[in-house]
Amino acid sequence: MKNNKIKNLKKRHRKEFRFKAFGMISIAFSLAFLMLLFGMILSKSSGAFLRSEIALEIDLTNENDIAKIDYRQHIKDALKAEFPDAKELAEINSLYQLISKISNLELKKELEKNPDLLGKKSTFWLSASSKIDMYFKNKNASSLNERQFSWAKELSDKNQLRTVFNWKFFEFADSREPEIAGIGAGLNGSILVMAIFLSLAFPIGVMCAFYLEEFAPKNRATDIIEISINNLAAIPSIIYGLLGLTVYLQFMNLPRSSSLAGGMTLFMLVLPVIIIATRNTIRSIPSSIRDGAAALGASKMQITLHHLLPLSVPGIMTGTILAVSRALGETAPLLMIGMVAFIADIPKNFTDPTTVLPVQIYLWSDSPEMGFAEKTAAAILVLLGILILFNLMAVILRKKFEKKW
Repeated sequence: MKNNKIKNLKKRHRKEFRFKAFGMISIAFSLAFLMLLFGMILSKSSGAFLRSEIALEIDLTNENDIAKIDYRQHIKDALKAEFPDAKELAEINSLYQLISKISNLELKKELEKNPDLLGKKSTFWLSASSKIDMYFKNKNASSLNERQFSWAKELSDKNQLRTVFNWKFFEFADSREPEIAGIGAGLNGSILVMAIFLSLAFPIGVMCAFYLEEFAPKNRATDIIEISINNLAAIPSIIYGLLGLTVYLQFMNLPRSSSLAGGMTLFMLVLPVIIIATRNTIRSIPSSIRDGAAALGASKMQITLHHLLPLSVPGIMTGTILAVSRALGETAPLLMIGMVAFIADIPKNFTDPTTVLPVQIYLWSDSPEMGFAEKTAAAILVLLGILILFNLMAVILRKKFEKKW
C-alpha cells in the first residue's frame, strides 16, 4: 500500500513537472516569436526615421527679394555647377533626380529664417531623392543608373551627403514620392476620429450601463437589450462599416473620407465594449454599499452618483482605454466609408478628407518602392507604440485605483 502511494505521488510530480515544462516552453516560444516580429519591424523601419541631405552651393548674389526667387532653377544651376560633366539632356534629367522635389520649399524656408543669406553664395543642405536616400542609408543602388551612382559616390567622398533625423516623417502627409511621405495626416486623422467616437461613446455607454444595471426593470425587454449588446460586441467590424456607409454617407450625407464619418462609425463599434466593461465594474461593487447608503436615506440617484459612479471610475476608464485601443487599430470599417483615399494635406477640422494610421499602412504596403517599405514598417512601429501605451495606461489605472472587496 505504501509503495503504491509513493508511486502515485511520483507520478503526480512527474505530471506536474511536464505541465510546468510545457508551460515554460510555450511562454518562451511566444516571447521568441514576439521578439522576432519586433526585430523585423525595427530593422525594416530604422531607415524611415532618417533622411539623407545633399550639400549644394547656391549662388544668390543677384537676388534681393524672397518672393521673386526661382528656387527650383537655382537648385538646378547648383547641380549643374557641381557636376559640369552632365552635358546631354538625358544626363541632365538624371542629375536633377538626385534631389528631392521639396528641395525648393526647403530652400525658401531656410531663406525666410535667415534673410541675411540673400545676395551671397552659400551652402544649403537639401533633402536627397528617394534613390539617393536608399543608396546612402542601405547601400542599395538598384534604382540608380551608372551616372547617378558615380555622382552619389562622388558626393559621399566629398562629405556632401549626410543623414539626419527625419522629423518630416511625422509632419508631412502622404505623397507619391517616398522621401516626402509622412504620417502627419494619419496621426491627425486618428486623433480627430478618436475625439469624435470617444465624445459620443463614453457618456452614452456609461449612462446606458448604469441604467441597465441599476434602474431598468428585469423583464423580457431588458433581457433582449442585454443579449443584443453582447452580440453587437462580437459582430465583425466590417459590418459597422457597411452600416456607416448606409446611414452616415448615403442617408445623412456626411462628408466622405472625413473624420466625422469615421468617428461616428467607430462610435458604433466601441459602444457595446464600453457598456459591457462598465456593467462588469458596477456588478463588482458589493451590495452592502448600496444597502448602507439606502439605510441612511439616500435615493437611487444619490446612491448611483455619490457612491457607485466614483467607485466604478477605474474600471470604466480601463474599459474605455481598451475600447479606444481596439478602435484605433481598425481598418475595415473605415475602408467601407471611403477613408482609403490618397490624402496629401493635413486635416484641419472634422469635415476635411483624412485618413488614419492603419489605413495609411494599408496604402503604403501596396506600393512597390523600397522607400515605402521602410515607411510602412515605421508606421506599424508608431501604431504599435500608441496601442502599447494605451494598454499600459489601462494596466496602471487598474493597479493604482482598483479596490479589493
